[in-house]
Amino acid sequence: MTHHISAMLGSHPGAAGTPAVDKEKLAACIAACFQCAQACSSCADACLAEDMVKDLASCIRTDLDCADVCAATGSVLSRQTGTNVEIVRSLLEACRTACSVCATECEQHAGMHEHCRICAEACRRCEAACAELLGSLG
Repeated sequence: MTHHISAMLGSHPGAAGTPAVDKEKLAACIAACFQCAQACSSCADACLAEDMVKDLASCIRTDLDCADVCAATGSVLSRQTGTNVEIVRSLLEACRTACSVCATECEQHAGMHEHCRICAEACRRCEAACAELLGSLG
């Protein structure tokens, strides 16, 4: 997935006017955001199919919130024309927080539900990718 993201970032004619950023970290973060959004959406759906769905209400809500934040972050990071570093930094912080909260919630259920374990891993990867990209913004 990062190959296509890197190719698109590299071919963008407006990228020269954007602030200097490590393109590998940017591509990795975009991929992690979209992968996490998918994992969280799938986890929420799987939680809805569990017999104990009422006990998973917080997990479902957290999954859906994280999915939305990750999808928005991935979309904004994909735009290279006229990037606003303050907005990017705020989104990365919000995404990192959403992923941390979601991972912690899913880890509570990971022993019983494989989908929660997988989701928690995706959230931790995205959290780390956001932190890496934030660190490279300076």
